[in-house]
Amino acid sequence: MKNNLTYQYKMANVLVKLIIINVAAFLVVRLGAFFMGTSPFYFSRWFVLSDDFNTLLFQPWTLISYGFLHFDFFHLLFNMIWLYWFGKFALTLFTEKRILTVYLLGALFGGLLFVLSYNLFPVFDESRGFLIGASGAVTAIMIFIATYTPNTELRIFNFTIKLWHIAAFLFILDLIRIPSSGNAGGLLAHVGGGVFGYFYAVQLAKGKDIGKWFENFMDWIANIFKPKEKKPFTKVHRNKQTTTNRPISKEVKSDHQKKIDIILDKIGKSGYESLTKAEKDFLFKAGKED
Repeated sequence: MKNNLTYQYKMANVLVKLIIINVAAFLVVRLGAFFMGTSPFYFSRWFVLSDDFNTLLFQPWTLISYGFLHFDFFHLLFNMIWLYWFGKFALTLFTEKRILTVYLLGALFGGLLFVLSYNLFPVFDESRGFLIGASGAVTAIMIFIATYTPNTELRIFNFTIKLWHIAAFLFILDLIRIPSSGNAGGLLAHVGGGVFGYFYAVQLAKGKDIGKWFENFMDWIANIFKPKEKKPFTKVHRNKQTTTNRPISKEVKSDHQKKIDIILDKIGKSGYESLTKAEKDFLFKAGKED
């Protein structure tokens, strides 16, 4: 059963894998907090994104890890629905690695806008906080695909609507809600991810892949944890040969033949009886080898 689940996970596309990771993170945090008798926030405090620069300095991974955590079930549910819905359009045109790049960098830039805004704008002086949720990453994918293929049409009930209409409406709605919403930090993450997704798609349409460096970085990280392939062991078998069975080199064969020729010339001139015993023995052995 375990092997079957592992195989299914490996064969799943990147969208399904991201959803599984988000759901798994949600369950781990909730169950861990329950069994430890503490709050989910306290249990996951090392992975949420703080608006404090000093905290971020010692926990830089939180610029991405926050994008896999959620406040509650419905926060998780709607993010995963949007991820799968817009992600399906992106997968028809791009590789899974590029979708993952947009997701992770969307979370990164969404988190950066959140931290910068809470430290630069006085309006947030009394609103210190933390950020969690995949919204910035999902918005990046939504704006990315809507910008790259804006005229893709969708059929919703009896209406036909273009992809960019939906993306533009949701993005503008987030902008309008920032001043009055109690979730200004989350909406800023939406905007940061959306701006990145738009810029990435525009540059990609011009032939410039601004996310290539991140794909190379992911490959580098993956290679660190990839087990090194062992070189196959090659066993060399050596045939033991006696001296008499070794092949005679061309030079040796040439001297051997010359000596035979000399002996045969001597026989032709003076007869066989003129040969010495050593010459007779040599000629005898030569005849047997031939």
